[in-house]
Amino acid sequence: MKEQHWRNACEGRHSSSMKRICFVLQVKPNRLEEYRERHRTVWPEMQAALEEAGWKNYSLFLRPDGLLVGYLETNDFERARAAMAEREINRKWQQEMSVFFVQPDGLPPDRAMEPLEEIFHLQSTHRQGWPNGSVSRKRSAS
Repeated sequence: MKEQHWRNACEGRHSSSMKRICFVLQVKPNRLEEYRERHRTVWPEMQAALEEAGWKNYSLFLRPDGLLVGYLETNDFERARAAMAEREINRKWQQEMSVFFVQPDGLPPDRAMEPLEEIFHLQSTHRQGWPNGSVSRKRSAS
C-alpha cells in the first residue's frame, strides 16, 4: 500500500486517483482590478457547475503583472472540462471572462488552459519516512 501511494504521488495523483492540475493564463494588465472584483463574486450557479463537473479544490492566483496560475484537483481533467463546456452557465461565464485575457489564438479561457507538467510534489507522508522505509534523521550539533 505504501509503495502504491508513493507511485501515485510520483504520477501527480492522490491515492484516491485525483490528479493535480496546474495551468497559466495571462490577464490583461489594464483589467487586473476588474478581474479580481469579478472573482470576489463568482456566480453561485457557476460554482455549483464546477463542483458538479468534478473540479475540486480549485484556486486561482494572480501576479501583479497579470500572470494567472490556476490549480485544481480532478479525476479526469478533459472529462471535467468537457462537462463544463456543455453547460450554458459556463458559456456565459467564458464569454464574459474572455475580454480579460491575452489570448493570441483567440481561444476562450477554458480552452486555453494547458496543464503544466508536475515535476515535484511533497507528500505529508514523507514526514514519516522515505518510500524505501528509511527515516531522515537530523544530525546533532557537536
